Amino acid sequence: MSQKHISLIATEHGVPVSGVAAIVALLDEGATVPFISRYRKEQTGSLDEVAVAYVKDRIGKLRDLDKRREAILKSIDEQGKLTDELKKKIEGALTMTELEDIYLPYKPKRKTRGSMAKEKGLEPLAKTIFDQGLGDPEELALKYINEEKGVKDAEEALQGARDIIAEWVSEDAEVRAGLRRLFLDKAVIKSTVMKGKEQEGQKYKDYFEWEEPLKKCPSHRLLAMRRGEKEMILSLDIFPDENDANFLLEKKVITGQNANVTQMKIALKDAYKRLLKPSMETETRVSSKKTADDEAIQVFSENLRQLLLSPALGQKNVLALDPGFRTGCKVVCLDKQGKLLEFEAIFPHEPQRRTREAAETIKQMVAKYDIEAIAIGNGTASRESESFVRSIGLPSNVIIAMVSESGASIYSASEVAREEFPDQDLTVRGAVSIGRRMMDPLAELVKIDAKSIGVGQYQHDVDQNSLKHSLDDVVESCVNGVGVELNTASKQLLTYVSGLGPQLADNIVKFRNENGPFKNREALKKVPRMGDKAFEQAAGFLRIRESNNLLDASAVHPERYPTVEKMAADLNSTVENLVKDSSVRAKIDPKNYVTEEVGLPTLKDIMDELAKPGRDPREQYEAFSFQEGVNAISDLKVGMKLPGLVTNITKFGAFVDIGVHQDGLVHVSQLSDSFVSDPAAVVKLQQQVQVTVTEINAQQKRISLSMKSDPFGKPQKKFERKQEAKQEVQGDLQSKLAMLKGKFNS
Repeated sequence: MSQKHISLIATEHGVPVSGVAAIVALLDEGATVPFISRYRKEQTGSLDEVAVAYVKDRIGKLRDLDKRREAILKSIDEQGKLTDELKKKIEGALTMTELEDIYLPYKPKRKTRGSMAKEKGLEPLAKTIFDQGLGDPEELALKYINEEKGVKDAEEALQGARDIIAEWVSEDAEVRAGLRRLFLDKAVIKSTVMKGKEQEGQKYKDYFEWEEPLKKCPSHRLLAMRRGEKEMILSLDIFPDENDANFLLEKKVITGQNANVTQMKIALKDAYKRLLKPSMETETRVSSKKTADDEAIQVFSENLRQLLLSPALGQKNVLALDPGFRTGCKVVCLDKQGKLLEFEAIFPHEPQRRTREAAETIKQMVAKYDIEAIAIGNGTASRESESFVRSIGLPSNVIIAMVSESGASIYSASEVAREEFPDQDLTVRGAVSIGRRMMDPLAELVKIDAKSIGVGQYQHDVDQNSLKHSLDDVVESCVNGVGVELNTASKQLLTYVSGLGPQLADNIVKFRNENGPFKNREALKKVPRMGDKAFEQAAGFLRIRESNNLLDASAVHPERYPTVEKMAADLNSTVENLVKDSSVRAKIDPKNYVTEEVGLPTLKDIMDELAKPGRDPREQYEAFSFQEGVNAISDLKVGMKLPGLVTNITKFGAFVDIGVHQDGLVHVSQLSDSFVSDPAAVVKLQQQVQVTVTEINAQQKRISLSMKSDPFGKPQKKFERKQEAKQEVQGDLQSKLAMLKGKFNS
């Protein structure tokens, strides 16, 4: 463990060194982020999951930097060029970019114009010119004419010297660092349409002639332009003003004013145009893309977190309906554990229109399986199916709600679905997924590749490895934050539990199928390959509702059961009484149970769990209904106020489902009466909102919405309000002036 790295991370993140050191040690021992943040608070100083994840990511990058540093030192040493000063520079580099800049002059490279000039013996001439002393470079060049080596005249010698100088400048770490800053601060991104691609690239027409400072270009716009470039519709350039670049180079390199300086300026212009500009533009493209990727991935990750933590209906008997017209609606009934009981196809819509028969089928199923809720997929024929179900006279206590079926088709054709339902077709599997999403979105959505759920922003354009890593972390965080019922969880859900993974998850399900439900957490140790470390990491996040030990249904870790049992014994009570009777719990003073291993943070968590064992952190489920009679874009009118559900959040606004099979966009400028820069600060995924229709483009299927109280505020009124405010300010100033004048006269 490097103390230098730990101190650096602590400084960067503003957290205690001791906490960072503890996290790194625990990670090295195989502990997971959820486990460390939940069950090792005394060691980390109660650093939260975000801080622990940051330390994990940062220490990984610093260790990668160390590996590269060692490789570079070895390479330069083998060349016999490693000096004490150079070694100190390399060891002091804090970023991969800085390290690579230092290494660049020593990096083995293919034959270049500069290396060929050196082979011709022109390096001494280049050195003389570079030193910018007195003397005529053309006269100096005459000494280097050598037809055998290919130097025919003085100009050819000077050209070779300039080629060498250009490479020296382009490989200078300070020059590169300064130019890199110039590109990042002053570069302009220019987008133009490629000749003849105007019609084909209409969706990119906003960028046919576009120019803006790169620093101000938002993530979504940069990714859109890069996608247009990839599809060979747009041509992109990213560079600062060339005069600024040349001025910077001259400022760093030029030291005098003579004939040699003239040669230097020619070499510098060549260095920039031929070597530095392409290199810096490539670097800037990479760095700006990474920044855009990080922002897009952050948006996707936060959306995914909100979606996974959507309110769950819970264990209810559910009827799920996957709607359709010509092929009918597939209907399935699920028990409280999500087990498939029965399925049918009904045809209430055109062209068959067997409405009465479909109604009877639904009613019989509802009565037969004591159905408590009906989930209707929000795809084709969804609004018509919802209206049909509401019209057939079902008991008023049956919840009827629309459920997003985004990604359900991906699931239904997946290996996971085939394994769960080998004898059922795609439509039955899809309907089951819709029903289970209503019962527990988290448990069902983990079976689908997160990229297919549809809550991202340019998710196919960002770095796929970074995206997967980030989304996997989000899923792991959500699964462990909510907790998992050990006796009903799928293999896919168990995979994300701290300390498990695919193999142990599979072993748990097989053991459960062969031996029946787990009676307590301790029985988990009988699962093949379940070692002490895996059990330690996983046990606290697994729940057993029907266990013979009440604490097995809570987030209290088995290693702390003795503490709870001592609390109960000290009060001549039982653990069961501690859970059921708040007056008994009130007699406990946590300070009496502090030990070297157990501190007040853990004891507070234990007390919270005893008050609400196994509580679900998700919000209460609320059924949602769209506006009746508004089923398609053709039903919309500008000015309509409608209920909607937030389905996706991006940096430029939020998409809202208003029940017309096409989400509308609430632009960031329309999210609130006050200024908003981040839509995520105003709305959450699956939030129920009230919107106003402000614009409809049926041909392009675009709907503009607003959440402002006055989305159609008249420009004249705004102008009048500004004028009134201006007059008030002027009046105040005149009053103060008169007051001051009066005091002065007196």
